[in-house]
Amino acid sequence: MTDVTWTIEARDSRARTGWLDTPHGRVRTPAFMPVGTRAAVKAVDTGDLEQIGVEIVLANTYHLMLRPGASLISKLGGLHDFSSWQAPILTDSGGFQIFSLEPEIDEHGARFRSVYDGSLVDLTPEQAIRIQEELGPDIAMVLDVCVGLPAARETVQAEMERTLRWAERCRDSHTRTDQALFGIVQGGVDVDLRAQSAASTAELGFPGFGIGGLSVGEGSEERNRAIQAAIAELPEGKPRHVMGLGDTEGLLEAIGRGADMFDCVLPTRLARHGRALTRFGDFNLRNAEFEADESPIDSSCPCRTCQRYSRAYLRHLVRMKELSAHRLLTIHNLAYTIELVRSAGDAIAGGDYASFAAGVIERRSNGSP
Repeated sequence: MTDVTWTIEARDSRARTGWLDTPHGRVRTPAFMPVGTRAAVKAVDTGDLEQIGVEIVLANTYHLMLRPGASLISKLGGLHDFSSWQAPILTDSGGFQIFSLEPEIDEHGARFRSVYDGSLVDLTPEQAIRIQEELGPDIAMVLDVCVGLPAARETVQAEMERTLRWAERCRDSHTRTDQALFGIVQGGVDVDLRAQSAASTAELGFPGFGIGGLSVGEGSEERNRAIQAAIAELPEGKPRHVMGLGDTEGLLEAIGRGADMFDCVLPTRLARHGRALTRFGDFNLRNAEFEADESPIDSSCPCRTCQRYSRAYLRHLVRMKELSAHRLLTIHNLAYTIELVRSAGDAIAGGDYASFAAGVIERRSNGSP
């Protein structure tokens, strides 16, 4: 048993809204978690996240095990005390980061070179769990094997099956009852492999499930079919976390299919490139049309950026490469994304999710408030 639980509050067709209860507080689902790779969301601090209304953040096992090290973080009180964030935290296992480093993978684990000093790093499923137990998040993830797409079906199947074997080893080595361990569904965009992976992962009895291996080269329709195939085989009463998904349309599609939790670098990464997310479409503040625009990014947005600064001023900051541009646009983009999933939850509770999602997409397509 674990101290982390999830309960459904309401359903609307396949969409659900509910509550994730953890030792560090409650999270309403659907929920979006900003990515704090190195125990920090780029350009903002934990005070900003609290003011925006963020309820849970993600940190990365791979980076933190290398710098500053899980043992040091543990000595300093774990991730919550270390980062001065006393709300829930989820750590991913590092599988996604490892796959981009051309690792050597066998049944034992993964071997790769550190991005910091080039040293050889060996990571097994058991070590991934030990590290996450030292880091102390509310939710940890099993170590999985991520495959870049497109890829041969034989390759996708082999690594999906390896992920299942690793998941069992992770489950057997996990000891913290104040921390939930989520399994991860793999299988690329092959719906049969996705269904097989989900069903087999569900049999291992995890309290929640990640749907991984997406946003690695597939199209949106392929992604949606893969998500749907996985969800169809996962337990109704446990949370489903789609890893690496953060665009508006993708979030709405996944919520409509029954997904509950999401993480992605997209809102913060786009902010650092001058791009603003809004209810009437996204736009780049570098564009000349905003040079003398006195209006906020979005007049309906309650974030401090929209309440105080004009598009003209923000464009100036972006073009002059002022560091404050990163912070102010990140605050807005995260506020937009958090409000999107919060409103989705309200629509589900009101039995009007399909109409809500269609309205959001139509408004963004038309490009008008």
